Amino acid sequence: MNNTENFSNRWGIILASLGMAIGAGNLWRFPRLAGQYGGAFIILWIVFLFVWSIPLLLTEFSMGKNFRKGVIGSFAEMAGKRYAWMGFFVTLCTLGIAFYYSVVTAWSLRYLSFAVGNLFDETPLLDRLTSDPGYMSDYWMSVSHASWATILTYIGCVVFGVFVLSRGIQNGLEKINKALIPSLFVLLIVITFISLQMEGGIQGLEYMFVINWDHFSDGKIWIEALSQSAWSTGAGWGLMITISSYSRTDDDITLNTLIGALGNNTASLIAGMAILPAVFALANSDAEAITYLQEGNQALTFTIIPELFAHVPGGGFLSVVFFLALSLAAFSSLLPMLELMSRNLLDLGLNRKVISLWVAFFFIVLGFPSAYSLDIFNNQDWVWGLGLIVSGIFILFGLVIFGIKEFKERYIDSGSKIQLPTTFFQVCIWSNLALGCVLIYWWMSQGYSSNPWFDADGVWNVLDVYSNASIVTQWGLVILIGVLINGFLYRKFALKK
Repeated sequence: MNNTENFSNRWGIILASLGMAIGAGNLWRFPRLAGQYGGAFIILWIVFLFVWSIPLLLTEFSMGKNFRKGVIGSFAEMAGKRYAWMGFFVTLCTLGIAFYYSVVTAWSLRYLSFAVGNLFDETPLLDRLTSDPGYMSDYWMSVSHASWATILTYIGCVVFGVFVLSRGIQNGLEKINKALIPSLFVLLIVITFISLQMEGGIQGLEYMFVINWDHFSDGKIWIEALSQSAWSTGAGWGLMITISSYSRTDDDITLNTLIGALGNNTASLIAGMAILPAVFALANSDAEAITYLQEGNQALTFTIIPELFAHVPGGGFLSVVFFLALSLAAFSSLLPMLELMSRNLLDLGLNRKVISLWVAFFFIVLGFPSAYSLDIFNNQDWVWGLGLIVSGIFILFGLVIFGIKEFKERYIDSGSKIQLPTTFFQVCIWSNLALGCVLIYWWMSQGYSSNPWFDADGVWNVLDVYSNASIVTQWGLVILIGVLINGFLYRKFALKK
């Protein structure tokens, strides 16, 4: 695709936004967090949608539409020469997520293959589960730990993604999303109906929305709600900058952003209503279900859905359809991540064929550790999932440097039929700057590793999966590189037309 290619119509970019946002984060990450914290998490998550995510998405959409460049170039255009390194951090943070996100896509495809195989297996899955209750957990371990089948699958996902993007916006990204997004919504509603009809399913729905007020004093739930809103909607990723750089000149920024953001949260809620009731329906008791959910099981979606479908007539076929939709949803979210890197390289003036080779190479090499080791996967999810808040702070800071009111009136409100109150927008920007800094400090002060900074021997604990040392080291390295090459970034990405 080239710099002048656009989506064919409004729904093209809306579906691209939904495809970017609706993916494994909705069906894999949201139910896990909602299962841990219930209604308190959902309240904070909804608040952060309007206070954090939507203002950021409006800003990002406007940057891409008006500056017509990738993340680094658009950020430098907005914030100026001195802060091009911040756009570099946003880009590397999203790529850090993208490198391991391709593994989630591979997991989804492995489970699709598993579901298809069950259709032809002489021993029904339900019988296997009856004789071996840990069957699905064992299969999850075989998929997520040092599996060469998973590694080859994720390589195939990256290669195929690069191929799809080579077909262009309208014939590649837009066509896939037109088939994917409606089918995914329909399927989620079907699964929700099945879950609620099972004995014990209603208890799961009640658990999902019951509010435990003590949770609000836990700093972790605040940061989880904010990071999930950012993670799921794409706020702070720079992906909306990439997508909107191909928008049409008459696209309504505010309307498109609101439809995409609300559509994403709707998909997350439906996914939670599908999966959490299934946990209660399949557990031996409510206490067992709650214990399982509050463990924050990484494999929640992958283990519960096959068991759910094994208990209903025609479940084998429905399981195939579900994991097909999940695979496509994850893949549709991977595509903008691939394009984010491609677009930045395109701004350097590189040939599209050369770009495709570089993108495939970097994704395959840098995603390999997460595909091989679940510990590395969890570390990258920990570091860069939280890093999205830093990315959001940088974008907010760049907006302040430009001028909040001036940017909104010139780039967001121009051509938008719906306009958010300027005062509300300004308050959100300033509040988010303070909120982001406070939450990151709060998070670091909690110490979610037994040795958050130094190990028992006094050595910098950078190799601990959940240590603060690991977070700060990786963030610091990216920031240091960005600052050192700041002048180069500005010349190559902002000045180049």
